Amino acid sequence: MVSDLTIGTAVPASTLAQAASGDADALSRIVAAHHLDLIRIAQLICRDASLGEEAAQAAWSIAWRKLGTVRDPDRLRPWLMAIAANEARQLLRRRRVRPVVEIPADVVAPHAADPQSRSGLIDLATALGRLHPDDRALLALRFVAGFDATEIGRALGISGSGVRSRLSRLLEQLRTELRDD
Repeated sequence: MVSDLTIGTAVPASTLAQAASGDADALSRIVAAHHLDLIRIAQLICRDASLGEEAAQAAWSIAWRKLGTVRDPDRLRPWLMAIAANEARQLLRRRRVRPVVEIPADVVAPHAADPQSRSGLIDLATALGRLHPDDRALLALRFVAGFDATEIGRALGISGSGVRSRLSRLLEQLRTELRDD
């Protein structure tokens, strides 16, 4: 069956209702629309592709069981992203793993046009790696998922002003660390 949804699109209320009532085809349309977003968020938090995929899979298991609690189709994507972020953080806590960050060959390739610009990516990856997974989740929800402070607050259970304050602190911390003095 060809999906009537594309990646990242809103899910029609009928598809949500069908999936919540146990329709596997409807769920597969929802998964097709949002799976890559969940993986991106989880991978950024875990800093590991396979752990990110594992967290995204765990998020789908939870979503399938609790899908009936989502009444508004516009809330589905933020709800799914929050589940993926929480699963990624919990997976890291359970494993207490400090993942090895792979640096793609094209980042350090000697033939790169501007090696200095590539070094900034390495510095950013290192700086992000030093952050707590909860802080990476906050940054991922803002800059990868595109959530505003209110949406992030709902997803993480904190106030919008608390989100803005933490984001400001985190961005200043990253600026300071990445500044060339």
